[in-house]
Amino acid sequence: MDIKDIKKFQQSVNTKDNQIERIKIGAVVFFMVIIAIIAINFGSSTQPILLAFATLVGGYMAMSIGANDVANNVGPAVGSQAITLTGAIIIAAVFEASGAILAGGDVVNTIKSDIIDPKKINDSQVFLAVMLATLISGAIWVHLATILRAPVSTTHSIVGGILGAGIAAGGFSVANWGKLGAIASSWVLSPVLGGVIAVLFLLFIKRTITYQQDKKEAAKKIVPLLIFVMLWAFGAYLMLKGLSKIYAFSGLQAGVISFIVAAIGYVIITPIIRRKANSLENTKESINTLFTFPLIFSAALLSFAHGANDVANAIGPLAAIHQTLLDSTESGVALKAQVPFWIMFVGGVGISLGLGLYGPRLIRTVGSEITELDRMRAFCIAMSAALTVLLASALGLPVSSTHIAIGAVIGVGFLREYIKGRYFEMCEQIIKAHKGKDQKTIQTFLKNFARAGVKQKSKMLESLKDRAQGDEFELSKKEKKELKKFYKHELVKRSEINRIIASWIITVPASGLLGALAFYVIQQVLG
Repeated sequence: MDIKDIKKFQQSVNTKDNQIERIKIGAVVFFMVIIAIIAINFGSSTQPILLAFATLVGGYMAMSIGANDVANNVGPAVGSQAITLTGAIIIAAVFEASGAILAGGDVVNTIKSDIIDPKKINDSQVFLAVMLATLISGAIWVHLATILRAPVSTTHSIVGGILGAGIAAGGFSVANWGKLGAIASSWVLSPVLGGVIAVLFLLFIKRTITYQQDKKEAAKKIVPLLIFVMLWAFGAYLMLKGLSKIYAFSGLQAGVISFIVAAIGYVIITPIIRRKANSLENTKESINTLFTFPLIFSAALLSFAHGANDVANAIGPLAAIHQTLLDSTESGVALKAQVPFWIMFVGGVGISLGLGLYGPRLIRTVGSEITELDRMRAFCIAMSAALTVLLASALGLPVSSTHIAIGAVIGVGFLREYIKGRYFEMCEQIIKAHKGKDQKTIQTFLKNFARAGVKQKSKMLESLKDRAQGDEFELSKKEKKELKKFYKHELVKRSEINRIIASWIITVPASGLLGALAFYVIQQVLG
């Protein structure tokens, strides 16, 4: 291939990229036009143009959430190749919208009124400016973070925006510091809890399946049980939160009914798993495929939970603006806001569109750039994040799904690092005990050791203690140190973790400053 051919190839690639970018821009413009028309026709506002503008900003925020935050929900599934990007977008679109419509009400009220006290901002125009500034600042910051490939918390962004704009409007006394303290503590606890739950799930799977000699038989028993747990948790949450508008289930009722549903699901799925397992080889890689369906299901569960929590970041302030404009003939500020279906539609579709158009880069970050994921690890991450977010949503706390998911990814990565380090040390011990023997004997022992269960491994290592000769080893101390260092940096990429944590630290102050600035600008425009 000569220089002319290379230039032609580069031009064709650039042309294709430009075409794709134009299609993306066209889709965004079309979405913006549609939601503006919807706001004007269905908003029932005395100021339709202002409501249309607020809706455009809300749609922009929703797309930013989709491009950045939804990667935490589907990234593990895509990174483990359990599902394609297209499949992930479809799952996110359906379950994000369902979560927002069925179970998002409590968090919308928290975002709208609990961060700041509307009673201390008695002017409806000032309150409207605060909510609009919140949307603008949050959307801008999340968009900038997405460009920089930093998976930031959209909840942090919107809370920072509300706090900055609220303080600019009414001073420091306007903030509900007690509520903010509870939210801030949940931001610290959520990644730790997410990591701990993911580690416990992975340890359970390793102990009960991958460390067993007969992995196929173990998987036949354990995988259906894991599906049972998912069905039970999802059913209970759906009845307690999602269906509470139709019928008020008690905790006991929800627990019993969801248990029955999960038991039926267990009976149906068990023979399917058994038939599938019988056709597989008795290896970890082969058994890994049994987690495809549970992983997809857990990704759907996480998307539902994310819809219940984080769609509020876009539609909460928009709902407050809509209600304020509806009540503009009355004095003061409405303390409660009805969330019409069209606002839910803006949030749900906006998130799905943002994910489809601009989400792949951050999906790769979450799914593969922090640590390598197979389907078992990805399942543990998704299930951990789902359970943590569902608990937070049930309590009405707008916690960060980003912190939870990333905490789970890091937890799994560090567990892998610890296990690999221990395995490396055991292999050192084996080679030391076989010092002076031929290479074939050592390799045979190592292969048998790798296939053995946990108890068998312990017995094999115990039998080597008397055979170990001296303290010398084939690798020097420097070589062993470099090898261990290699393991750590390969299994958990510290540079990615440091970048993510840095973005978390700066998000609240950055969005807060943007919120205060946006409030002053809006005040000048509105007069």
